[in-house]
Amino acid sequence: MTVEQQTTPLRVHSVGSRLDRVDGIEKVTGRATYAVEHGESAGIVDPLHVWLVQSTVARGRVVGVDSRAALAHPDVVGVVDHTSSPRLADTDNGELAILQDAEVHFRGQIVALVLAETPEAAREGAALVEVSYDEEPHEAELREDNATHRPDSVNPDMDTDTDEGDVDAALADAAIVVEQSYRTAYEHNNPLEPHATTAWWTEEDGRDVLSMFDSSQGVHGVVQALAPMLALDPDQVRVRAPYVGGGFGSKGEAHAHVMAAALAARTTGGRPVRLAVTRQQMFALTGYRTATISHLRLGADADGRLTAIEHRVQEQTSRVREFAEQTGSPARMMYAAPHRRTSHRLAVLDVAVPSWMRAPGEMPGMYAHEVAMDELAVSCGVDPIELRIRNEPDTDPETGKPFNDRRLPDCLRRGAERFGWSSRPSEPRATRDGEWWVGTGVASATYPAMRMPGNAARVSALDGGRYAVGIGCVDIGTGARTVLTQIAADALGVPPDHVDLDIADTRLPPASVAGGSSGTSSWGSAIVAAAQRFRADHGDRPDAGVETTASAAADPAAEEYAFHSFGAVFAEARVHRWTGEIRVPRLLGAYSVGRVVNPVTARSQLVGGLVMGLSAGLFEESWRDPRFGHVVTQDLATYHVASHADVLDVDAEWLDEADELFTPMGSRGIGEIGIVGTAAAVANATHHATGVRVRSIPITADRFLE
Repeated sequence: MTVEQQTTPLRVHSVGSRLDRVDGIEKVTGRATYAVEHGESAGIVDPLHVWLVQSTVARGRVVGVDSRAALAHPDVVGVVDHTSSPRLADTDNGELAILQDAEVHFRGQIVALVLAETPEAAREGAALVEVSYDEEPHEAELREDNATHRPDSVNPDMDTDTDEGDVDAALADAAIVVEQSYRTAYEHNNPLEPHATTAWWTEEDGRDVLSMFDSSQGVHGVVQALAPMLALDPDQVRVRAPYVGGGFGSKGEAHAHVMAAALAARTTGGRPVRLAVTRQQMFALTGYRTATISHLRLGADADGRLTAIEHRVQEQTSRVREFAEQTGSPARMMYAAPHRRTSHRLAVLDVAVPSWMRAPGEMPGMYAHEVAMDELAVSCGVDPIELRIRNEPDTDPETGKPFNDRRLPDCLRRGAERFGWSSRPSEPRATRDGEWWVGTGVASATYPAMRMPGNAARVSALDGGRYAVGIGCVDIGTGARTVLTQIAADALGVPPDHVDLDIADTRLPPASVAGGSSGTSSWGSAIVAAAQRFRADHGDRPDAGVETTASAAADPAAEEYAFHSFGAVFAEARVHRWTGEIRVPRLLGAYSVGRVVNPVTARSQLVGGLVMGLSAGLFEESWRDPRFGHVVTQDLATYHVASHADVLDVDAEWLDEADELFTPMGSRGIGEIGIVGTAAAVANATHHATGVRVRSIPITADRFLE
């Protein structure tokens, strides 16, 4: 039985110190097993391989699937389409309700599955399947004139629109007005390990049981999505994800390939199936960040103090399932202004479903907001750092609650000192080094501090003063195994090597998704709760075998304060005066994120976010051809990301602090804030270098050619 435990702050010994990754040896020696690598030791015997057949039209109906040539292939054992697929009990989730009818909702949709003895044969068989269509007109282009649909809410469950005061009147009276539109590109998550699933069915106590190894950011979430659709109780689905090669949000929920594996395995008579999504298929099936169009209006007095903020967002969703990115949400709380308005409108298109990508909402929203703030600073003749400090709110503008800890000015000042901001020329296009214009830029960063409900952990006593700690969370490569081991060690009063941590299995106590920068806060608080309850029940020298399962009780402070993390990003940009080539030789982030549990893994996360933000600012752009509805940049040769040659001096640091009102560890989330504001800092630096204002990303060389 799980009990709720009111937690108290940790006496930290391991927390806050360096601990090498506890799974490092397994990873560097190749012993870590990923979703389609499990073999006989995990019960995977004689598996079949699944290959996806995808639609070649963007909208219409399948009128025929000719699989004769595929079935004639010597190693192909089956083809499943909408006429032969197992039926689902619930089809409300249009993304997962595959092979249930003949309708085609987007190009790249799964229309058949080929099962074969080898992956090569499965791929060859898929190429031999002939699908005919009754094609219908489609729409696959985001435009200002078609993004008019008002969603009921935006991710995860925020208000679609907000309106406080009289924005129009305040703008009419403002001494200075910035009114511009900003655009961000479509972006695709590209984790090192593509999405993959191994699935098999067994019978236990007269009931069907589905087992999976899935490359997922949340094994319990996979169960919650699939079980009702398959008419199963949650305990009839077991999902494990012992090692995951990255996710960036795209593995935060089950996509169609997971259901494809479950349905394919249903047809094999008990043989397991392996399904690995190719890099190219990921661009159609496993989520992406929608492009955004942000219309910003800022009104301020002559000294740059904001009187009005309006952020109107246009983006896209899918006709088959709605997802609305919360792009305007940061404008609701970032700066003080008595009059503010935000809204979100969607173009409903015949395309794949967008989803989470690192810092959904905050990343594109803060890009637009922070470039607009830079434009306001120029218009007012005020230093960009001073402008932001002048607009610091006393309380959270969105909720009216006091901030528990808002140290954005400290981040701005600390970063400025280290970056050499004081020597920066006030005018753009003032510094040239040979053939290069040189400039610097700054942008603020923010991300909400979140603790998810429904997390529990189990602590068991072992022999020799050791403990087993179990929680069903997933480490997607961020170092969660390591930091949770440190948290458990401090909560139990033992060294980290006395803790055996078990994670990523739905047979363990429930855990929320590795997303929203909430993992360490949510799971760590549950582990502390279980450890403190265990010690209260069994003392410091328990008998081997005793155990306790507990969850952290709700903290009343969550209703009294606004919890956010903040940061400041500084960039130096060099733009070639003749070619427009852009280089960013220096990038620095300074952050207020509570106590850092492990400085090694934390720096990795923050620097990784900065690099990803730089990549968004200069390179990343998925191109969808509206004539055919598909993404044409569907590999890492045409979808460009930052590489080592693009990242020279990049660093991150954090303030020395502890937020024990938010978690007993004193920590807040760090996984996403590093990407927030980074593209804006780069854009602002290119303006300072050249005097040319670019309002869309990625920023390319042609923007600077006279």
